[in-house]
Amino acid sequence: MMTEMSPVTLANCDREPIHIPGSIQPHGCLISCDSNAREVLRHSANSAEMLGVVGEINGVELSALIGSKNAHDIRNALAGSQSAGRPALLFGQTLKNGERFDIAVHRYKGNSIMEFEPAGVGAAQPLELARSMIGRLSTITSIEKLVKDAARLVQVALGYDRVMIYEFGHDGAGKVLSEAKRADLESFLGQYFPSTDIPQQARALYLRNTIRIISDAHFRPIPLEPVLDASGEPLDLSFAHLRSVSPIHCEYLRNMGVGASMSISIIVDGVLWGLIACHHYDKRVLSMAQRVAAEMFGEFLSLHLNALRRKEMLVAAQAARDSLDNFLRHAVSVRDINDTLREKLPEFGTLIAADGLAMWLDGRLTAIGSTPPQDAIASLARFAETVAEGQIWATSKLANAFPAAETYADRAAGMLVVPLSQRPRDFLFFFRKELVHTLDWAGNPDKVYETGPLGDRLTPRKSFAIWKETVHLQSAPWTEHERQLAEAARSALVEVILQHSELLADERAKAEVRQRMLNEELNHRVKNILAVIRSLITLPAEDGETLENYVSSLSGRIQALSLAHDQVVRGEGGGALADLIEAELGPYRSNGKALSLEGPAVWLDSRAFSIMALVLHELSTNAAKYGALSGAEGRLSVRWHLDEVGACHIEWLETAGPTVRTPKRRGFGSMLIKRSVPFDLGGESDVDFRPEGLLARFKIPARYVSIQKLAVPTPSSDNPAILSIAEHNLSGKTALIVEDQLLIAIDLEQMLESAGIVVLATATSPRDALMALTKNTPDVAVLDVNLGDSTSEDIARHLQEKDIPFVFATGYADGGAIPAEFNSVPVIRKPYEKENLLNRLRKLLADRHESTRSDRYQ
Repeated sequence: MMTEMSPVTLANCDREPIHIPGSIQPHGCLISCDSNAREVLRHSANSAEMLGVVGEINGVELSALIGSKNAHDIRNALAGSQSAGRPALLFGQTLKNGERFDIAVHRYKGNSIMEFEPAGVGAAQPLELARSMIGRLSTITSIEKLVKDAARLVQVALGYDRVMIYEFGHDGAGKVLSEAKRADLESFLGQYFPSTDIPQQARALYLRNTIRIISDAHFRPIPLEPVLDASGEPLDLSFAHLRSVSPIHCEYLRNMGVGASMSISIIVDGVLWGLIACHHYDKRVLSMAQRVAAEMFGEFLSLHLNALRRKEMLVAAQAARDSLDNFLRHAVSVRDINDTLREKLPEFGTLIAADGLAMWLDGRLTAIGSTPPQDAIASLARFAETVAEGQIWATSKLANAFPAAETYADRAAGMLVVPLSQRPRDFLFFFRKELVHTLDWAGNPDKVYETGPLGDRLTPRKSFAIWKETVHLQSAPWTEHERQLAEAARSALVEVILQHSELLADERAKAEVRQRMLNEELNHRVKNILAVIRSLITLPAEDGETLENYVSSLSGRIQALSLAHDQVVRGEGGGALADLIEAELGPYRSNGKALSLEGPAVWLDSRAFSIMALVLHELSTNAAKYGALSGAEGRLSVRWHLDEVGACHIEWLETAGPTVRTPKRRGFGSMLIKRSVPFDLGGESDVDFRPEGLLARFKIPARYVSIQKLAVPTPSSDNPAILSIAEHNLSGKTALIVEDQLLIAIDLEQMLESAGIVVLATATSPRDALMALTKNTPDVAVLDVNLGDSTSEDIARHLQEKDIPFVFATGYADGGAIPAEFNSVPVIRKPYEKENLLNRLRKLLADRHESTRSDRYQ
């Protein structure tokens, strides 16, 4: 620890032992016991006040301090905790003083460490929020959109004033890739900060403890008593959430006006890839459950980011391979390979990102893009002869190795050399500009930052200036992936040139040899990439299933559960079997499939309804992919009846579809169909893969079944998925969205845009919506019924006056108190199901088109 004799300064902060500060933050208290969690050895100075303890604390039995039951629960939690990095969590524990606390416990270096915080909201709400946030990221297929949406989601979900996502470069410097912020704050988007802003010991802790919160940047540390034990050892708080924070970091935050912060580690392949950094301009305390939700979100983001990075590498490797294959095929038939290489120079730019390329071949120069002056490249070629030695050579700071390059660093600060012959004389050069040549401070130039005792070094603008000094005369680095592509290109090109120079007779055989060689060069890379995307959630994927299909299947299963949950809530603890079957098979009815549904009015309780939602979803999806619903001639019959004891028997029969074969291996979906009803309901299931069509039978025990009072519903007008409607192209149509929940609005925007609809505006209030309508006239509108303290009635009246078709959207079972004057307006239920929504909009537009045409001929 830094003592009063050795205070923390800018000169020694990189050596500050931040894992043993000897103090904690004040929004909780800490107790440390022996490894068996029986005798209290240390405590934070605020423990007596916070826990309502009178008298001594150290040396006291833990059970006497907090109660026998709580002590027993803590020891059990420690017994089940396998890693200090994953503290066991106990929510809403009532202590002897009657106060409720959330408790995190972990064992580290022989100490049992307990952190007590006043109980927050229950765990369910934050965890459901994390689940919702994760669901919105799971379908994103680009890193740029992933980091952009992730910042926006964290800001909305956790309420921080600013959320940034940093990426750390090879040198440890950070770049702000995305930002979501309060409108009045200056932007840090795109800015760079030096590696010294986050010392190495802090980066090591970010890997071990993936979430870090400062609830008040002005806090006074609460000391541990005693700071050192009898042997003179401090308490290691590496995995403690309440661990105190470096005064250097707190001063940096205060200079920015930041009152509270949170950081979530983004870890890819065991390396700290970056951070989600959250700033708030006042105090902010997150409950333990909220922190766990944020931690879960960060871990999913890390997994998904890793999957997308590997996917992009696979695409780049495949593009490089295709480009080289095309060149090799072309090179087989040419007479002058040197002219061909010069002619194809622009195509080599597709292999590796660069600002300029040059080819030095037989003493002749060919150059494109941003390169050194022509007379300088001859000198570079002579320099390359001394460093390449038949292998690729790269540097991101050419001036360090070749001082003359400093004069043209703005055009070529970094260089990658690819030898084109076994003797070092011919070269392909890739050049990159100086990284900061065109980069200036993007924040508010008039912003004046406050400074503390350590001066203006601890401000964002000074950090940016130091980073610019650090990377002076330096380009973006050449990655290991780019070096491997360059080496593959070198091997291929050397082989081509060698074989041409030797004038081998069989040109076609040479091309096959070259291609095999290229395949071997790329083999390790491609194998690594093709071994990429494991399941992002715990359920295993089917053999050979692509990431897109897996995400689609997972999305469908979640949608089926969503349907079941929605019906259970609206139906007072269950739902009608007929409604469930109609909802799953409705989309196929609209496509003209031959479906036959027959059975009495049966009501399933919530458990059976949820189980059958998943089973029927799997059956429907399989039928659409492989069975009777996959072809025009296929037929599907679903029948159900009650036996004499009240059990419900369901028969699913497919005919006239493709020939059915028994699968050699059972995937998750097949196991779900076969085992869910027996395992979860104690019922029966039998699946027969008959060649003429699948036959599945299920028996649901009587205790889950009752007779529905209402008749079996027929397809209704508020279920557009089962309506036979004329196809209506939505591409190019325009829409207005009125929705006061941002996450739902984002979902809705993505659904509409995927169908080609242009969203003119997304309004959150009647005022914003009416203002948007004065500027543009949409083809259609989607109105949330309830908008916080107001409704969308005025908007609806305005749309009717302008003859613009629209639908109401609501999550309420009763229609959300829609006025009688709008009884004819269609209603879409939340959560949205994409095809149902789009079919409803198609029908609205088709009806309007028909109405307009009728008026024209009257």
